[in-house]
Amino acid sequence: MQPDKKQTSAEMAQVEKIIGLILQIGVLVSAMIIGCGLLLLLFTGHSGYSGQNFPTHFDTIFQGLLQLKPFAIIMLGLFCLILTPVLRVAVSIYAFAKERDRLYVIITSAVLLILLFGMVLGYLDI
Repeated sequence: MQPDKKQTSAEMAQVEKIIGLILQIGVLVSAMIIGCGLLLLLFTGHSGYSGQNFPTHFDTIFQGLLQLKPFAIIMLGLFCLILTPVLRVAVSIYAFAKERDRLYVIITSAVLLILLFGMVLGYLDI
């Protein structure tokens, strides 16, 4: 094997480890945040919101976090869980660029744009 191929293989192995670590950390952090929200919900006995209301936008989630409302904490955990695979797609673009695989860079970039577009549409309630 040529030195460039050995170096590329080593870099790709490192990127794959990083991607795996991102997924593991993202899921663990999300689970811990959701767990804290659930514990707070169990101890307080209320969600922090009246009726069937719960925070769905960033501003209401962050306002609820400042007031330690259990549903806001749970929603933050869910938001982190949703962002985990999006971050994985972004890191994959870097990995494909390192391999000089233009087709997969283009495809993965399109996937990232679709994910971001969908998130923006969801945020805007469209």
